Amino acid sequence: MIAFIGDHRDAYGVEPICRVLPIAPSTYYERVAQRRDPSRLSARAREDLILKPEIARVFAENFAVYGVRKVWRQMMREGFAVALCRGTADARDGPGRGNPRQAGAHDHQR
Repeated sequence: MIAFIGDHRDAYGVEPICRVLPIAPSTYYERVAQRRDPSRLSARAREDLILKPEIARVFAENFAVYGVRKVWRQMMREGFAVALCRGTADARDGPGRGNPRQAGAHDHQR
């Protein structure tokens, strides 16, 4: 949504777009500021910037077949203090596949 607003802000303006979309203008401006200055990100988001490439590296080094638990175990062996749930969230955004038993899995027929 932030990218859409950024792409169309010159033509329509931020506030008119935000009136139509379910987002406050202040949220848009804060996300833009965070992209320009990563120190404005939360501590977790800053840690994610460091962890995501490492998770992707571990996944790739193991022929892209490791699941979330194996990636997590390998990260722990390498000295990264990361919770299993963090790896799951990062896997959802990155190259991992996530855990099919989590929310949303019950929507599909077996």
